[in-house]
Amino acid sequence: MEETNEPYGQEQTKKSEETIITIGNEPIMLSAIDILSMLGSKNQVILKARGNSIPNAVAIANIITEKMLKGNSKVQKITLDTVEAAGIGRMTSTIKIILNKI
Repeated sequence: MEETNEPYGQEQTKKSEETIITIGNEPIMLSAIDILSMLGSKNQVILKARGNSIPNAVAIANIITEKMLKGNSKVQKITLDTVEAAGIGRMTSTIKIILNKI
């Protein structure tokens, strides 16, 4: 497994044909353009976010599937979860959005 740090706090992990992007609080349009270029070379991109970054991940997925690649991409699956944060009893929400190029 290879990990590289992308600009604006994105983390990209490559495993065969999947690319996992961790979404932070970076500008949404810049992230959408970066992810669009990744979808050009890969058939699937997985967006992951937690806490206050969840709305950014949802917005990026909507921009890509409804504006940039309308008819050529789709959301395959959305997974929502809650995890315990740092073992102190606080719960943090997480999301995983799988985008596919058609």
